[in-house]
Amino acid sequence: MQQSFRITDEDGIHARPATALVNTANKFKGAESFAEAKGKKVTLKSILGVLSLGLEKGDEISIIVNGEGEAEALQALTDVMVNEGLGEINA
Repeated sequence: MQQSFRITDEDGIHARPATALVNTANKFKGAESFAEAKGKKVTLKSILGVLSLGLEKGDEISIIVNGEGEAEALQALTDVMVNEGLGEINA
């Protein structure tokens, strides 16, 4: 399952929001979660991986989840993106 977002946070995705994404991804042990942006794909279970994407306001990111509980995991990660003001769903 996959969902795309446009980064709306003025500071992009920095340490605090990246930590929220990683903590959420790690709650779902049976699901593999990835972030894909700028031609690079990283695990969402690593803060360094997320920060290595260097996401800034206006950038596009896709969150990809596979495995057990993938729908629930994707919804939780979507909630973090939207509720933390990090990004908006890219239709």
